[in-house]
Amino acid sequence: MLNISNTKSKSPLKSKNVTQPISISDEIERYLSNIFEKELAEKGSILVSYNPFVIKKIAGYLSGKIKMPASIGIAGETASGKSTITMDLIDTIESFATEFNIKDAITRVNTDDYYYDRSEMVKEAGSFAEFAKNYDLDVPQALELELMHKHIKELLSGKTTYLPKYDMSGTAIRHDNYTLARPSKVIISEGLFTLTDKVRDAFDFKIYVDIDEDIKKERFFIRANERGLGDSAEHIYANANEKAEVHIRPCKAKADIVLSGSADRIKYKNFLNKIIGIVQELYLS
Repeated sequence: MLNISNTKSKSPLKSKNVTQPISISDEIERYLSNIFEKELAEKGSILVSYNPFVIKKIAGYLSGKIKMPASIGIAGETASGKSTITMDLIDTIESFATEFNIKDAITRVNTDDYYYDRSEMVKEAGSFAEFAKNYDLDVPQALELELMHKHIKELLSGKTTYLPKYDMSGTAIRHDNYTLARPSKVIISEGLFTLTDKVRDAFDFKIYVDIDEDIKKERFFIRANERGLGDSAEHIYANANEKAEVHIRPCKAKADIVLSGSADRIKYKNFLNKIIGIVQELYLS
């Protein structure tokens, strides 16, 4: 997905015992299929499932057959691990880009930053905890997803844009035109509603992070305690579960790849490095 131009195209991925020549994209596709299938079969795999067509699409980007920037949307329920997975993915790509002096490798668009500003309502309620008892943050309508869609499309078309920044400390303030975002080879977004109807078609790759209920609940209440939600945490969690059934879990069926939110973080990085390694072999060796 790091579509590097003006580099020589040589491939050490050529399959043995092939009587007919195949394209680099086909070679990469076969190589990726092997990587995905091996990972899926492993104990504690990061993969829950994937659509085989996504292999062909990834191969298209890695081979340079598809020359446009790639957009990745990652969704999942609260405390599923989607933010951690996203940041690990960003860190891995940025480390690779730094090592090989690749410019504009990846740009993040955070779905949570598109929550509407409700700071006045928080002030009227007296606290964020009281505000959260009467305002539903667990529905897509709480976010300006149309604006997010617009910003992603602008970045994919090569335009620099300014993104909003939502204050997650409990003020419900959104600062518009806050973060300068530059076009890059990969645009990545994550959040509860990243794969819902108003924004889903902005993404070339759709990823859903699945998680067991007991792990999700434990993570949620740790986070609720850190945010000082107090006795409203139970209500918020129950509402999040109820709304996830309607708005988030159906996105799993739309995903190209379903990941495990409880897999070891090291396994995610190792898996991604295998894919990134293809870029190194093809273009940087």
